[in-house]
Amino acid sequence: MITVNADGKIMVRRCLVTLRPFRIFVLGIGFFTLCFLMTSLGGQFSAKRLGDSPFTIRTEVMGALESRGVLRRMSDMLEMLMKRMDILARLENSTDFHKGDEARFPLDRFQPAAGLMERIQAIAQNVSDIAIKVDQILRNSLLNGKVAEGRRDQCEVPRDPKYPDCAGKVEWMRARWTSDPCYAFFGVDGTECSFLIYLSEVEWFCPPLPWRNRTAASPSPPPQPRVQAAFRSNLAHLLELIGTGKESLSFMKKRIRHLAQQWLRAARRLEQKLKGRQRDQKQILIHIGFLTEESGDVFSPRVLKGGPLGEMVQWADILAALFLLGHSLKVTVSLKELQSHLGVPPGRGNCPLTSPLPFDLIYTDYHGLQQMKQHMGLSFKKYRCRVRVIDTFGTEPAYNHEEYATLRGYRTNWGYWNLQPTQFMTMFPHTPDNSFMGFVSEELNKTERQFIKSNKVSSMAVVYGKEASIWKGKEKFLAILNKYMEIHGTVYYETQRPPEVPAFVKNHGLLPQHEFQQLLRKAKLFIGFGFPYEGPAPLEAIANGCVFLQARFNPPHSSLNHEFFRGKPTSREVSSQHPYAEDFIGKPHVWTVDYNNSEEFEAAIKTIVRTQVDPYLPYEYTCEGMLERIHAYIQHQDFCTTSSSALPPKAKSPAMQSPPSVLALSPNATHLVWSPSASRDPRAWPPVDSLQVWVSEARHSCTETCRQRGLVCEPTFFRFLNKKDVFLQLSITCDSTEYEMNHLYPAVAENVHECYLQKEPLLFSCAGYNTKYRRLCPCRDYRKGQVALCRDCL
Repeated sequence: MITVNADGKIMVRRCLVTLRPFRIFVLGIGFFTLCFLMTSLGGQFSAKRLGDSPFTIRTEVMGALESRGVLRRMSDMLEMLMKRMDILARLENSTDFHKGDEARFPLDRFQPAAGLMERIQAIAQNVSDIAIKVDQILRNSLLNGKVAEGRRDQCEVPRDPKYPDCAGKVEWMRARWTSDPCYAFFGVDGTECSFLIYLSEVEWFCPPLPWRNRTAASPSPPPQPRVQAAFRSNLAHLLELIGTGKESLSFMKKRIRHLAQQWLRAARRLEQKLKGRQRDQKQILIHIGFLTEESGDVFSPRVLKGGPLGEMVQWADILAALFLLGHSLKVTVSLKELQSHLGVPPGRGNCPLTSPLPFDLIYTDYHGLQQMKQHMGLSFKKYRCRVRVIDTFGTEPAYNHEEYATLRGYRTNWGYWNLQPTQFMTMFPHTPDNSFMGFVSEELNKTERQFIKSNKVSSMAVVYGKEASIWKGKEKFLAILNKYMEIHGTVYYETQRPPEVPAFVKNHGLLPQHEFQQLLRKAKLFIGFGFPYEGPAPLEAIANGCVFLQARFNPPHSSLNHEFFRGKPTSREVSSQHPYAEDFIGKPHVWTVDYNNSEEFEAAIKTIVRTQVDPYLPYEYTCEGMLERIHAYIQHQDFCTTSSSALPPKAKSPAMQSPPSVLALSPNATHLVWSPSASRDPRAWPPVDSLQVWVSEARHSCTETCRQRGLVCEPTFFRFLNKKDVFLQLSITCDSTEYEMNHLYPAVAENVHECYLQKEPLLFSCAGYNTKYRRLCPCRDYRKGQVALCRDCL
């Protein structure tokens, strides 16, 4: 009997035991091979042509190389397995293991091994054949696409006068295409042709490439009829849209709930006033940039610690108004949500959006505006006409025009956006160049008004200031006030009473809004110490029957002399803590005195104690007033299609070639009005019939000139004044007339008889003055209690 090595027997036995798992493994290899061939070859044959899709160019080229290698490796693997099985078979044939009666395994267990060997040999041969055929197919495919590939690799930069920036952009792409992943996202791979494809199809700096397989665009279907906006009667869904997770959002939702019934009543009244007028529903994105983590969000942590609430008050009211008017809203307070809603491609923001902007309007602030510019690429310039910027203190045209601001020293961290100035929306109507957005204060019904009048404490005063720093250095005024009134404060503190608050002041700490309202309903006086500027609290106090006492600033505070205003995009001179209250409300509700004059200060307090006043709230700060104003803006303000050219195109002598004036001298010959014989565009807004043209005095802005005549400056009318004929109609002598960029023009330097017209429409400005010039000012009338709208504007 032939003896067999024990190790050999063990090896054979292990091999036989593992035949079934090995069979499964081989079947898995075969299945994987089939899947790979279907995906790899399917992608090769289904592609239209190289370069048709920027997302398949690199995948196809790499797939060709990888498919050959993988198939070869799989063939080698199966061949190696076949050889090892052959070795095992020879080892088994060299023993008499299968003849002995003592054999553990019967003969029939060896029969599948022979069949398995045959199958492995067949699979290996098939894989080898497939690899050869795939290699031949890929070679033929590359040969057939040689012309197209040559075009891709040998593109020349077109020289088309319609695309003067093409060569420069290609040069930029050569040097910096790897600086932002978004370029690779759109198919840029470093080749000249990929640059030109991107610059002609994603951006628009180069002409389309003639060899690109561009299917003829089928006629677009007629636009679907716009959904009509319908006034809403419930605010519950708005509260869901606002979301959670921040104290600032909680504050806004509480405010909306508190004023819900007033909002709903106001919406019903406006609906009746409009008498079923058709209104398109707008798709609106509200992005509150200052609440994003990327901007720092310094407001949310301070909501419960006496921080400023004015911006959140305004945003809450904007959300309520837009929602009740029936528009479709998306609300974001994070950069990630903003990118998702806009369709921002992955990367650092240098590429345009991946699809057309899905929003008709975007309401944001300066922080949000900066975030949008950083992440929208060229799309920002395309869509910026849809943006409305909530801007507390206003942005004057001189600061808004980037080139002019840079040349003339008006550049700040907040200006230079080159928007239409009326796209900026302010908290108070202090800058006619901007649109007045505002906010609302709580209205009182007759019963509440009567209750307040009968329960006022004439010797009770509340100080305007929740932060202890506001009280610092005010001991002198407080001592005088304490002689006539009991003083109450609402200064925030955690454990110890702030040392800045005198002991004779009853400090309630930081109060919830409804408790603060109750305090104001009892008090006779609400007194400010110069800061904060232009907040909502004084209007709330006046609406609850308080007299507001504030300091007069001499000289007025501005960016030239006060740190708070330095860097803000305005040269406005603030004459008091709350100029709106001083100019638009006034006595007996508002007293503005010189706090440096103790006698004037004390005399005012004595008079206020004796004066009886009723609660008062200007209509423009009611819910109905704000709804009315926002409705008018949405219906009539269109910065994407309208343009007002100041300078006639291709005019060698612009002052001589401007069209004739549409104005006529008023009956009393003091100013100009719209000529009765001139045509009127029914779509023009504001209506041109409201226009009056006045000439300012030296050192007077157009804002002040119009206000002195009971009117308001209207910057959209400047284009009608910007003509040489207007000087003649006003009997102004012009020895010369020039077009220049200057935010004070049109104007006349009377001492030298030089007249100036505006060259840049974005610089038309109601703000600004110079002792050298008398300005031509476009004024209009306005609705009682609604300075933002002319009498026929609604």
